[in-house]
Amino acid sequence: MDVPGNPGIGPLLKKFSHVNRIAVLRGGGLGDLIYTYPALNALKLAYPEATITLLGTPIHAAVVAAAGGPVDDVELLPAARGVHDGPRNGQRFEAGAEDTAAQEAFFQEMRARKFDLALQMHGGGRYSNPFLLKLGARHTAGTRTRDAEPLERNLDYVYYQQEPDRWLELAGLAGAPSITAPPLRPKPGHQQNVAGLRDVRRASLVVVHPGATDPRRRWPASNFADAAAGVARKGAQVLIVGDHSEKALAREVAELAVRRLPQADRQSVRSVAGELDLGDLAALLDAATVLLASDSGPRHLAQALGTPTVGVFWIGNAISAGPRGRALHRVHMSWVTRCPRCGSDVTQVGWTAPHCGHDDTLIRGIAVADVVQDVLDLTATSLLLRGK
Repeated sequence: MDVPGNPGIGPLLKKFSHVNRIAVLRGGGLGDLIYTYPALNALKLAYPEATITLLGTPIHAAVVAAAGGPVDDVELLPAARGVHDGPRNGQRFEAGAEDTAAQEAFFQEMRARKFDLALQMHGGGRYSNPFLLKLGARHTAGTRTRDAEPLERNLDYVYYQQEPDRWLELAGLAGAPSITAPPLRPKPGHQQNVAGLRDVRRASLVVVHPGATDPRRRWPASNFADAAAGVARKGAQVLIVGDHSEKALAREVAELAVRRLPQADRQSVRSVAGELDLGDLAALLDAATVLLASDSGPRHLAQALGTPTVGVFWIGNAISAGPRGRALHRVHMSWVTRCPRCGSDVTQVGWTAPHCGHDDTLIRGIAVADVVQDVLDLTATSLLLRGK
């Protein structure tokens, strides 16, 4: 039944009764978890007496430890096809990566938790719905493609939907009205760890993240360098961030940017990639005036913290992962729809078409000057909001 007056994304169904323990299945990376936070906050408000257990990955556990939020505890997923990948060989999941004994031990432990409600927030359900049903929860809800096993309450999975809205819509099926999620807050110890990175002689701090898990989502390093140099000339301090695997990319961006600057500004740009744990990164993004990034986990984290962002997106990802508002977030979109190397239609994704095998960037036709102008505009807005 629908409940009248629901301000949410989709139908608001009746709440489940006597819910004390909720499990949420969400594999993937940093951004994948941040997508779910508005829905998790809605669930916490709808079921205030319930604990929320996230069935997730190590980076999810690090986020919960560093910034808290609506999740009470995290259980790490075993390697399972389509849910949590084990070792990879290129783009192919290795069949031997699944440890059936580890999976069965996981399911036994989760069944012992006696979850009242289990929510599948991990894709179309072909693999994740059967996985969720093995938890033995009293009630289930989740997204579902036509070929996936049904749960008790199902939301049709349509690929091109704004991801946080998708999970808010699912929360509505579980009886949780949509709410405005409060911003995440890094824990004080991490704020102290990054305090020494700030150059107080510079009026603003612009953090740049040039990486993305999928190379096709990356704006070229030379473009990021031009943008970093452009905002540094206007008085900003620029810090390039990334994890250990992105150190070379971040160093390249920083070195290229420095070459484009006059001597007086060269100390204002440097890379700190690989130097920060996730909590420290959250604290740095919280202190930043603006984040400039490709479509990536740090961009989603910055948005969740309330930091203004300028994002460089491929059009398909802008539909699924772009921010909804424009007062604090600007989106630059590449409208490329075919692989630059082989001409394959890259708008057909997921189960509809295989990856063509080429990782050439799809981020083309975005002017550096336009990106820089948005960074400067949001810098002014951010400083005004912070009373500087």
